Amino acid sequence: MLIRFHKFVGPQNVDQQRRGSVMILSIGLLIMLFAFTAFSVDIGYVTLTRAQLQKSADAAALAANLELFDGWGVSATKTPSQVAAAARAAAVSVAASNEAGGLQSTYINPNTDVRLGQRQWDDVNDKWIISWGVAPYNVVEVTTRRDNFGSTKGDQPLNLWFAPVIGPRNATVSVSSIAALQPATKTRKIPGRNVDILPYALDVQTWDAMLNGSGADNFSYNPATGAVTSGSDGVLEVDLYPYGNKNLPSGNRGTVDFGHAGNSTADISRQIVHGLNDDDLSYFGGELDFEAVPMSINGDTGISAGVKDELTSIIGEPRMIPLFSEVSGPGNNAMYTIVKFVPIRIVYVKLTGKPSKKKVWIQPAIFNDPTTVAGDTVITEDSILTGAAIVH
Repeated sequence: MLIRFHKFVGPQNVDQQRRGSVMILSIGLLIMLFAFTAFSVDIGYVTLTRAQLQKSADAAALAANLELFDGWGVSATKTPSQVAAAARAAAVSVAASNEAGGLQSTYINPNTDVRLGQRQWDDVNDKWIISWGVAPYNVVEVTTRRDNFGSTKGDQPLNLWFAPVIGPRNATVSVSSIAALQPATKTRKIPGRNVDILPYALDVQTWDAMLNGSGADNFSYNPATGAVTSGSDGVLEVDLYPYGNKNLPSGNRGTVDFGHAGNSTADISRQIVHGLNDDDLSYFGGELDFEAVPMSINGDTGISAGVKDELTSIIGEPRMIPLFSEVSGPGNNAMYTIVKFVPIRIVYVKLTGKPSKKKVWIQPAIFNDPTTVAGDTVITEDSILTGAAIVH
């Protein structure tokens, strides 16, 4: 006879089994929770580091970009190699002052993490093209990184906090920032700030001839001090005082009325020293559009000895002037056809004596100002520029 025995499972044993199952499930959930917590903490750490590296890259790129002004255009005071060295040094210095990824400073290799080139607008395809390594430089890219395995300089991968328990010990991060010199296409209103345009026009033929090597070189501008002295600096000069200029009618010396057509000597003096104010600009819709050329501007009688002191007071300071292609009518009835605006500085003023002895020597200059607005247009050696800016 077969006798079967059945184990009786009472309420107490069922409770014990249930408690055991819950404990196993709880342990599993705790492991998952720990994994998610570790993942979240480390992801947050990587995300924070990426943001810090981007901040460092942006600051370093802007600092390097400021060095490019000295090497751009016809008024360049540094060679491409000098500009490159200064830009790399500036990027390294500024990056080092920014903490990232648990380190007090951000390390960048000046030879591999900083590159320079030329950025130009492509009218055909309506986009900016960067040619890296091409001088003169007007664009710089800075890369900040934590992805260099084996390095001890500060660009080594990030050591994660909890992830090594369940997986990788390190994370790699790298970001880049591009800053560029940008051509200005117009001016804008800034409360309490005027637009530094002189009320004097130069014929475009004289300007173009100067760009092609026809001009004097009798004055030297010191970019460190802003002082102008006698001597050569490699940047040519032309005379803004148009004695004997066949492109001008009788009774006119290149003075133009930015603002009211009846500008007085006091208005012209103010504009020389302080630039165009809101009232002056109101006659142009509140701004000057450099691309809205040709434009017609009324003329005035000429450069008077009454503004000698004002012109002398701004020697060495960057200003903008209009270039004209033609002018009609004498004296106050003159109408100028303005075709371009260019950056200059005055280097010498003499408005006494015979007309043949009067001189207002100018030379090309770098002009970048908050009142100018960047636009999509070809950048040239005599472009008016805007301030340093991140473009990517």
